[in-house]
Amino acid sequence: MSDTPHTDPGPHTNPTFTLGPALLFCPADRPDRYQKAAERSDAVILDLEDAVAPADKPEARAAVRAHWLQAPEQLRARTVVRVNAAGTQDFEADMAALEDLDLRYVMLAKTERLQDVEVLHSRMPAVQVIALVETAAGAAAAPDIAAHPATAAMMWGAEDLIASLGGTSSRRPDGGYRDIARYVRSTVLLHCAAHGRAAIDSIYADIADSEGLAEEAADAVASGFAAKACIHPGQVATIRTAYRPTAEQLEYAEALLAEVERHGGAFQFRGAMVDAPLIRHAERIVQRGGSAD
Repeated sequence: MSDTPHTDPGPHTNPTFTLGPALLFCPADRPDRYQKAAERSDAVILDLEDAVAPADKPEARAAVRAHWLQAPEQLRARTVVRVNAAGTQDFEADMAALEDLDLRYVMLAKTERLQDVEVLHSRMPAVQVIALVETAAGAAAAPDIAAHPATAAMMWGAEDLIASLGGTSSRRPDGGYRDIARYVRSTVLLHCAAHGRAAIDSIYADIADSEGLAEEAADAVASGFAAKACIHPGQVATIRTAYRPTAEQLEYAEALLAEVERHGGAFQFRGAMVDAPLIRHAERIVQRGGSAD
């Protein structure tokens, strides 16, 4: 332990990214679900990529455009649009339909290199990019992707990742991720923290398994993910609960922080030694408690 005085939380903090903790995907070709998805989540991701069949993409783009033009400000502030991968015809069609809108956040599917973020940024300079790392190439380029100034956050995806590796399943029979998926999850989190970006944890596909989702969401918040994506409104409450400190956690953190000003460095609190890293942990618990109010 160190007796270094309390310092700023550090470069992993990203105060400009305020979405979350539960980000809900909604197929862009289902405009009838847009409002409900927004009401039931902390942010909605209108998906123009995998959730929409190729034949339905033109109609989906038109629906997203019409929705944005009439959406109130409070809804725009927590709406993300996922576009297709850079370099594809669908990406060009997405840009043609949307690049003149004042979108706030755009999730770029299958981001594989720094240039992918640059292409999107050049077309939509004011947009905050959420780079979706879901292939082997994207994982290898994670440091460069995180470093781009237009990257506000990164999310990782397991199933496309495994497909890019030639595998057949991202999870073991017990439900836990295979080692390669855990490695990419950790890689995205580490490089986001190193560059001051927010990290978003991947979806939990088994909608009926609320216990598994709760365990994974609890690990996400404890590890440092700013938010977790989901695919069903029924998953939102579980994610929110994981990010909300318990009464016991909040009481402990607040009591610990109340002691900080009385000590110049490391000190003993309720039988345990506390120094700067543990103080930062407590600050984050209190911050999450305030965000949940």
